[in-house]
Order: sequence, then structure tokens, then C-alpha cells
Amino acid sequence: MLPDDQDVYSLIGEDGFHRLIAAFYRQVPGDDILGPMYPPADMQGAEDRLREFLIFRFGGPPRYLEQRGHPRLRMRHAPFPVTAAARDRWMQIMNKALEETALPAGVDTVLRTFFESTATFMINRGPLPSA
Repeated sequence: MLPDDQDVYSLIGEDGFHRLIAAFYRQVPGDDILGPMYPPADMQGAEDRLREFLIFRFGGPPRYLEQRGHPRLRMRHAPFPVTAAARDRWMQIMNKALEETALPAGVDTVLRTFFESTATFMINRGPLPSA
């Protein structure tokens, strides 16, 4: 049985989210699609924001809300060209990070499902990928 979204934080804690997001962002700067979307001077800020968002989203402390307010993901990402190719690359890198982090199977499944749907939702340029 899969854990409820709100139980993920209690299962992996700060450390699990820290390891996952660090593994993701180690891959971003050298990536030809995603790297240019991230200002080098704000790479640590981007890492912190994603980690805090996920901690909040999956049952942890609401620091993200306290610092940034409602996530408004589409609005916050509107300036960036999130194409189907960018979405696919984001997922490829996140999937590698999930493999490296080796979180419990149920948590891994919950996170992959969330990332797949949210990454597709974020596409804001060009056609949507065909199902």
C-alpha cells in the first residue's frame, strides 16, 4: 500500500528531501536544456525553494508557505520556456536523482507520480506531449 502524500515527510524527513534535491541539482548546471534556465548565481536558491516546497507539499513544516506564500507554480515558471523537451529532461534528471537517493519504494512511487503530473502541468510553450 502506498503512503498518503502527507505521510511522505514523516517517512523520509529533512534528510531524504535534502539528499533527493541535492542529487537533482548536481545534474542541472551542465545540462544543455535545463542548465540555461537556472541563473548560476541563484542555483542554491532554486535548490532551497524546490526542497522547501516538497517538504511542505508532502507533510512537513510549512516554511515554504511562510517564506513565499501560495506556490502558484505556473505563474512562477511562466518566464521560463518549459517545453515538452524541457519537461522530459527534468523528469530524466529527477528520475536519476530518485534512483541515486534510493528512498523507500512507496515514497519513490508517490514522488514519481507527483513529479510526472506536475512536470506535465508546467509545460507553457509548444504542444503538450502525446499520451
